[in-house]
Amino acid sequence: ALLLAIAWMLNYGSWNYIFYLEVMKNEFEMLMIGSLVMLAAMTKSAQIPFSSWLPAAMAAPTPVSALVHSSTLVTAGVYLLIRFNILLSTSWLGQLLLLLSGLTMFMAGLGANFEFDLKKIIALSTLSQLGLMMSI
Repeated sequence: ALLLAIAWMLNYGSWNYIFYLEVMKNEFEMLMIGSLVMLAAMTKSAQIPFSSWLPAAMAAPTPVSALVHSSTLVTAGVYLLIRFNILLSTSWLGQLLLLLSGLTMFMAGLGANFEFDLKKIIALSTLSQLGLMMSI
């Protein structure tokens, strides 16, 4: 999705979408770019339709993989949404992201209450915090 958004932005001559955001804010193309970026950020930050991989990856036997997944990989989606916040706040995509990240927070918090493995509890706590960061 991120590569498709980059290729779509290449049609305008630049990857810097801020240059043409004011003129094309309500156009279909900018909505498609925003939805592709939001889809890429949701898969990277393990939000609700894509959230099953994070607890399984963090519960892996190596502690290095848990550290990498919790600290660096999943926060890239949050950074991507910070960069595209103008595009998401002016359309219905921001409201959809708020709904899905709120569901992720609730699902991860509820799942952590019924888990016995400490690694899974930490992974679900991380997922709940990611939902909080995405909703903010």
